[in-house]
Parts: sequence; C-alpha cells; structure tokens
Amino acid sequence: MSDATDAVAEELASIAETLADLALDRLRTASESVHSGEGPDPALVAEERRITRARRSVEKAVQLLAGPASAGE
Repeated sequence: MSDATDAVAEELASIAETLADLALDRLRTASESVHSGEGPDPALVAEERRITRARRSVEKAVQLLAGPASAGE
C-alpha cells in the first residue's frame, strides 16, 4: 500500500473503533432500561443496529484498502 492509502486505512480503522464504542454505549443504555424493569427503546436498538452496520462497512473498506496480501492475516 502507498503511504496515502495506509493513512486512510488507519483513519478508517479509528472510525470503526469509534463506531464500535457508540454501538456499545447504545447497548449499555438499552440493557440498563431492561434491568430497571422497562423494555428496551426500539429507536435505541435500531440506532445500535445502524451503527453496527456502518462499522462493518468501514471495516470492509479497511480490508479492501489493505489488498489481497493481507486477506490471510
């Protein structure tokens, strides 16, 4: 990979980590509401799913930038 591609891949990996943190936060909030006797907020659960889908897409982009040489890693 070129230096520019490496930089973009690193930035995307950082974004994927941030998205994972956001999704975990949403799951924690939903879990807390269940433990307090309420049902999980459907909007919150849907948001977590959207964030997780976005994270997976970003992770795929990182893999694409890495190229076939790193597919076995």
